[in-house]
Amino acid sequence: MTRASHTQGGPVTLSTEGLPAWLDPVVRAVESVQPGQLSRFLPPEDGGGRHAAVLILFGAGERGPELLLMERASSLRSHAGQPSFPGGALDPEDGDPQGDGPLRAALREAEEETGLDPAGVQLFGALPPLYIPVSGFVVTSVLGWWREPSPVGVVDPNETARVFTVPVADLTDPANRATAVHPSGHRGPAFLVESALVWGFTAGIIDRLLHFAGWERPWDREKQVPLDWRS
Repeated sequence: MTRASHTQGGPVTLSTEGLPAWLDPVVRAVESVQPGQLSRFLPPEDGGGRHAAVLILFGAGERGPELLLMERASSLRSHAGQPSFPGGALDPEDGDPQGDGPLRAALREAEEETGLDPAGVQLFGALPPLYIPVSGFVVTSVLGWWREPSPVGVVDPNETARVFTVPVADLTDPANRATAVHPSGHRGPAFLVESALVWGFTAGIIDRLLHFAGWERPWDREKQVPLDWRS
């Protein structure tokens, strides 16, 4: 069994060995999904964009499988108050953006933002990089199994308002699903969970994971949630 034991210097690898059986559909989805099935925004062909990574961390909670999310501080200039996966831009010490750099960055950022102990995380996959036009980031979503849970919480209140977990059962509940409508006219999936509205890139990734893992339940796509113009 391979574990990601630290984020600096040493090897950080992927392994599906010893994962719980309920993650099998996610593993299959990650191994087979194509970039265009996740988003119409793909990395620039000229290699442009700033590389970033997020950690999609699955744990076993009291109500079954759950995901770790955080809510950005309301004082931030961009994406204020928006729930997201832990993550951020790659640093030079993270290594090759085309190699294990995104794996190391995802763990490092999660540790910096939530206090997560990377030693308890087993990374098992990575989705194809996607592009976020509004910020110019090329984002790799790294998937992990929280094999040995550690305490998490807000590390820097200037950046993070709260850290929380969401049961997958709540994410698949049709009552918690809606279509977010941005003032620009852009429409995308949204989740109303844990007193938060999850939308944007994070909701898009969750939506596609639920779909391709076969966990999605029919929901009312006409149910709309308008977004504030500052979003």
